[in-house]
Amino acid sequence: MWRRESKDVPPLGGYVLAGGRSSRMGRDKALLPLAGKPLVERAARKLQRLCAKVRVLSGNSELAVYAPLVRDNFADSGPLGGIEAALLDSELAWNLILPVDMPFVPTRLLEDWIYLVLREPIGDVRVSMLLVGAQAYPTLLLIHWEMRPYLRADLEMGRFKVVASLESAAMAIAAERGGQPERVFRRVQCDDLVSQSERNGGAIWKDATGGCLDWFANLNTPEEFAAAERHGEALDA
Repeated sequence: MWRRESKDVPPLGGYVLAGGRSSRMGRDKALLPLAGKPLVERAARKLQRLCAKVRVLSGNSELAVYAPLVRDNFADSGPLGGIEAALLDSELAWNLILPVDMPFVPTRLLEDWIYLVLREPIGDVRVSMLLVGAQAYPTLLLIHWEMRPYLRADLEMGRFKVVASLESAAMAIAAERGGQPERVFRRVQCDDLVSQSERNGGAIWKDATGGCLDWFANLNTPEEFAAAERHGEALDA
């Protein structure tokens, strides 16, 4: 198990974001097997290495065999609805949201991200997102339950864009506390994590091209899924 046992990091709730319609795949992709295991099983196992409790954000009862289900409180609200449902469900302050269709994100990367953001003292941060260059991955999140009322307010107003909601929540929290939004919403460059790990003698995460963008590739179509099958050796769950 790669889980970093440290008193400096609070326990996490883990949530597989699996509530999408999978319209381009033609069926629920959470149940599609990749290298012999359904995507939802791979995601749940990865979270079990890092989190105290694991749930699946979905209304599909077929997924309940892999972890207890948490259903959205707002119909047809996209990923933001799932994130809000996770924060309402969780008994833990901090939570890791992992999309079901992002199977190549290394556990070690998630572990070091968690440690970077959540080691004591945590400070003002209430949500963190990974970036590769300018590309953000807003459905892969470390997020505190204090964000929930602000996300819920957006959902009630029919505003479903994840980044916009996170940014407005961060601005509101910062204004209430006399702080800076960028200290509440922490963006972390993936390359910085890789470089730090290498300096510390950790695992080399870079792929053959020297980058890590492919780790975040979403599997949305049969063609993308077929391409992923050719790289099963890169999976760690």
